[in-house]
Amino acid sequence: MTAAREWTDNFEWNAHTPLAQQTGLSAAHLTAISERRRPQNMSEEEDVLYDFCQELLHNKSVSDATYARALAKFGEAGVVEAASLEGYYTYLSMVMNTARSPVPAGVKPALAPFPK
Repeated sequence: MTAAREWTDNFEWNAHTPLAQQTGLSAAHLTAISERRRPQNMSEEEDVLYDFCQELLHNKSVSDATYARALAKFGEAGVVEAASLEGYYTYLSMVMNTARSPVPAGVKPALAPFPK
């Protein structure tokens, strides 16, 4: 969800919102992410992952402190998986934005469009 928001990829945002909710991400957290705000009342896992993803997207890496928190919470395999998924959805967003992948007919895009 953070990559879709970062890249304003409404196709991925629309496709993954129901899945995110099914796995327990609250509507309030999704709204905050869509509005580029830090979600309130996150679980410890969500907080660590949010910081990790935001730093990776904005700084192209993560700080030692953020890496240590993620490593302690998710282990090395989890850190690698988180970075891989952020990169994968960044790639998909780049391709879908370039291809102008639309949301389904009748669906209003949830993310504010970027200037063209």
